[in-house]
Amino acid sequence: MPWYRSSAALLIVSLLLPPIGLLLLWTRRGPGAGWKLLGSLPIAALTFFYLLRLGLHVELDGSGIRPLFSFYNRQERDAALERSRAEHRREPPAPPAEAPENPPLPPPDNRAAKKTAPSVLPPKASLRPRSAYWTGFRGPRRDGIYDETEILTNWPPEGLPLLWKQPIGGGYASFSIAGGMAFTIEQRRDREVAAAYHLDTGREAWTDSWEAHFDESMGGEGPRATPTWGEGRLYALGGAGEFRCLDAKTGKRIWSRNILADNGASNLYWGMAASPLIIEEKVIVLPGGAPNKSVVAYNKRTGEQIWKALDDQQAYSSPMLVTLAGQRQILLVSARRAMGLAVEDGSLLWDYPWVTEHDINVAQPIVIGDNSVFFSSGYGHGAALVAVTKTDSGFVARTVWANTRMKNKFTSSVLYQGHIYGLDEAILACIDAETGDLKWKGGRYGYGQLILASGHLIVLTESGDLVLVKATPEHHEELARFPAIQGKTWNHPAIAGGKLLVRNATEMACFRISRQ
Repeated sequence: MPWYRSSAALLIVSLLLPPIGLLLLWTRRGPGAGWKLLGSLPIAALTFFYLLRLGLHVELDGSGIRPLFSFYNRQERDAALERSRAEHRREPPAPPAEAPENPPLPPPDNRAAKKTAPSVLPPKASLRPRSAYWTGFRGPRRDGIYDETEILTNWPPEGLPLLWKQPIGGGYASFSIAGGMAFTIEQRRDREVAAAYHLDTGREAWTDSWEAHFDESMGGEGPRATPTWGEGRLYALGGAGEFRCLDAKTGKRIWSRNILADNGASNLYWGMAASPLIIEEKVIVLPGGAPNKSVVAYNKRTGEQIWKALDDQQAYSSPMLVTLAGQRQILLVSARRAMGLAVEDGSLLWDYPWVTEHDINVAQPIVIGDNSVFFSSGYGHGAALVAVTKTDSGFVARTVWANTRMKNKFTSSVLYQGHIYGLDEAILACIDAETGDLKWKGGRYGYGQLILASGHLIVLTESGDLVLVKATPEHHEELARFPAIQGKTWNHPAIAGGKLLVRNATEMACFRISRQ
C-alpha cells in the first residue's frame, strides 16, 4: 500500500492540511460511507478552526439564519484604519469649509398620490428643492428622499465614478453632511469615535472619542445612531448612551450627557439607535426611561433638560418633525405604539398600537398627504396606513388599511408618486399607498437600505452592491448594479452635492452621482 494511504499519513495530513486529509479519507478503500462521514466531522471542524485563525469572519445576515463569511478580523481592520489615518495626518490639510447656517426648509412635500382621497392622499405636489445639505439621518426630513439636484441615471457599466475609498471603524451609523464635511460615528478598538471627513477627499478632519464598546452577538459591535448636524454643531449619540454636542469645525466638545444614566434607563438589546432630532432650541433623544423619562428634550446649546415625557420602552426608530392634521408635532414609534407629541412640552397628542415581536420597531414612518402615516415592521407584522384627524376633544388615529405586503425589518421605505417602495424583508416591493395593494415584488437585495432620487431607487444591498432601480409601479426594473464596498452592509447611504456616500463596519466610499 502506498505510504499516503496509511492511517498515519492520513492523520498527519489531516492535522496539517485538513482539506487534503478529507480527500485522502474519501478515496481510501475499505471503510464504508458511514465511517467516512464520521471521520469527516473532526477534519471539517479542524478546517473551520484553521480558517478562523486565518481571518475567516462569520456573521449572520439580516434574517438571523443565513451565515455570511468574509476574511477579515477586527484587529486587522483597526490596524488598517490606523495606518490610513496616519497617512491623513502626513498629508497637507485641506482648507477649512465654512458650515452655513441652516437654510429655511419649505413646507413638507409628502409626495402625494396620483389618485385623490381626501382623508388619505391629496393631489400630487410638485417637486420643490429643500436644504442643500443632508444634515441628518436619511436626509433633511428623514424621509430618504434626495432632491437637491438631478442624479445620473445612466450609470457606466463599471459603476459610478469613485472619488475615494478607505477603511472605517465598526458600527451601523450613516452620515450627515454639511459645509463640505461628512460626519459619522464609529467603533475604533475600545472607543467610540465621532469623526468628520472632508467630503471631496475623504481625509479625516477631526475626531472626538470616549471609552465605550457596545457589542452584541448578532449585529456586532459599534454605535448605531447617525449624528445630526445643526447650526455648526454636531450631536452624536453612542451605542451605550453617551451623547455629545461638538463644534462641527473643530470637534471640540461643547457639552455631554449620558442619556441612559441621566434618565435611569436600561440600554436596549441592540443599543441606542435613534438619531437625535433638532427642533428650534431643543434636541430630542429617546432614552426610554421611566417614569416620565422616555422622550427627553435637551437645550441644544447647553445640554440642560427642557422637558421629559412618557414611560414607553423605546425601540430603534428615530423621531421625526412632521405636520399632521394641521398640527406640527414629533412623530415616533416606540416598542409598542406609534404616537404624535407636542413640540412644546412632549405631551401626547395621539397614539396607535404598533406591537411587533420582541418589540423590534425600526423603520421610519412615512407621512402621506395632510393627515396619514404609513408604518411598517418585520417579524411577520406588516404595514398599515393610519389617518390622524382632529376632533373637538383632540386627535384620533384610525386604520385606513393594514396588511403584510410590506415588512420593513430594519430598513425604511420611500414614497414616490402615490406608491411606496421598500424591502419586504429582503425582497424589493412596490405597494399602492392609498389602498395597500401590491403592485410588484422582485429583486433580492438582502437586508440592505434604499433612498429615492430623481424618480429612481438607489439600493445599497446587504452585500455592499449599489443598485439603480426605476421607481415605477408597472414592474421591477433594475437598471444598473456594481460592487461598491465589501462586507455585510446595513448602513443607510447618504447624498449631498451630487456625491453618494456609503459605508459599513469596515469600509467607506464616495461616488459622484450628479449629472455634471
